[in-house]
Amino acid sequence: MSRRRTPKKRIVMPDPVYDSRLIELLVRQLMREGKKSLAYRICYESMNQIADATQQDPLVIVEQAIRNATPLVEVKARRIGGSTYQVPLEVAPERGTALAIRWILSACRNKLGRPMATKLTSELLDAAKNSGLAVRKRDEVHKMADANKAFAKYRF
Repeated sequence: MSRRRTPKKRIVMPDPVYDSRLIELLVRQLMREGKKSLAYRICYESMNQIADATQQDPLVIVEQAIRNATPLVEVKARRIGGSTYQVPLEVAPERGTALAIRWILSACRNKLGRPMATKLTSELLDAAKNSGLAVRKRDEVHKMADANKAFAKYRF
């Protein structure tokens, strides 16, 4: 990571079918070894399954799921005077969205025995209902930040 200057933010172009930047971010995180067409296929198949299951716009369900899994605070290790403290910090919106997408996909990858599109569908529906592994991970991060509230004075 460069110490001289912060890199420019790259603008993410929306995906071709739903015209959503959020779906494009999901596809990019889902992609393995540069196989973007496979990632698109998995994502769109999952969106179709969500539409069939809920009879609603799948884009609304995905946005709700990512909003529910997005953390508001996180802890960061900070070394002060020979001791390492877990300092709670607010999460920037872009980082929060990235963490939520990452947690949802890691929860999908940890499940076994079903196609990825089915696992992604079930995890997104669970997150939209405020349950599931990604939401549990967010709650753990919030609890950790709450437990270390005393070290908030070491914020940087």
